[in-house]
Amino acid sequence: MSRRFNSAAAKRPAQTDPKYGSELVSHMINYFMRKGKKTTARRIVYAALDEVAAKVEGKELLEVLDTAVNNMKPRVEVKSRRVGGASYQVPVEIKPARQLALALRWLATYAAGRRGMGMSKAVAAEIVDAYNNTGNVIKKRDDTHKMAQANRAFAHYGF
Repeated sequence: MSRRFNSAAAKRPAQTDPKYGSELVSHMINYFMRKGKKTTARRIVYAALDEVAAKVEGKELLEVLDTAVNNMKPRVEVKSRRVGGASYQVPVEIKPARQLALALRWLATYAAGRRGMGMSKAVAAEIVDAYNNTGNVIKKRDDTHKMAQANRAFAHYGF
C-alpha cells in the first residue's frame, strides 16, 4: 500500500517543440515516438506538418492542426460498470487531457494502418481528413459517440 493518501502526482508543465513553439506539436511528437527515438518522431511530424501546409493553403498551419485535433476529440465514451451481477456500458464525459490522448492515439494508429505511403504522408493525410471532418479518426470518434448515445439509458449508473 502506498504511503501517500490522497495526493496525486503533480502535473509538470508541457514542453513546447523547438520549431513551432507549440505544446500540441510536442504532444504529437511524443505520441509518434517509438523506442525513445525522438529525432525520428520529430522528422515524421515536421514532414507531415509541411505537407499539411502545402495541402491546405491560405490557412495558418497551427490553426489547421488545432481544428483537426478538436474535430478528432471524443466528448463522451462508455465505461463498464458492474451493478448487481450485470455489467452495463455507462456513458461518461471525458476530461480534456484524455480527449487529447485518445485523439492523438487514434491519429497514430490509423496513420500507421495506411499502407502504400510513408508515415509522414499518412499522418498528413489523416490530419487533412480530420480537418475536413472525414477519415478514419472521425469515424472512430463518431462510433464512440454513437455507443454512448445508444447506452444513455444507463447514465444513472454513472461514476
